Amino acid sequence: MKWAIDPNHSVAQFTIRHMMAKVRGTISIKDGWLEGEDHATAKVDVTLDPATINTGVAIRDNHLRSADGFFDVANYPTITFTSKKIVGTDPAGFKVVGDLTMHGVTKEVTLDAAFGGEGKDPWGNRRVSFSAETRVNRKDFGLTWNQALETGGWLVGDEVRVDLEVEAIPAQKPAEATEKLEAAARAESAA
Repeated sequence: MKWAIDPNHSVAQFTIRHMMAKVRGTISIKDGWLEGEDHATAKVDVTLDPATINTGVAIRDNHLRSADGFFDVANYPTITFTSKKIVGTDPAGFKVVGDLTMHGVTKEVTLDAAFGGEGKDPWGNRRVSFSAETRVNRKDFGLTWNQALETGGWLVGDEVRVDLEVEAIPAQKPAEATEKLEAAARAESAA
């Protein structure tokens, strides 16, 4: 079975150290697919849109999108994850191993994942949900901008925690998924 990720009800959140505090933000999930009969055999493909980065501070967000900041979205307009294997069969905790491509660099990462459940929304659409998290070193992906502090150390930490919350609906083709997701969004906004 094939499931289309619902970008209106899915989010990629990140946390990174800034001096002594943590900065949190989001990047929109552009699209994605889950395919398989159960979580233990599923294949996952997800595309994020780094142009949508939002930390709540417009000046910082614009810098993160720029070529001299981190993401250089003009040259690298997507971040993708493609699974290679699933490790574990417990729906409450399994690992998804795959390739993360960001800023033109591909590295294998492991997501700690959990199945959130399956049910019908108020408009009769069948949905599944998953949560996942991982930690990556931004420098492994060529995101090296930083600034030394007068007191020692660096302005931005290297480790980034990524948390994903995903809902998906059954769909065999992108057009079918788009139609279903747009209809669900219309129904939800009319409620």
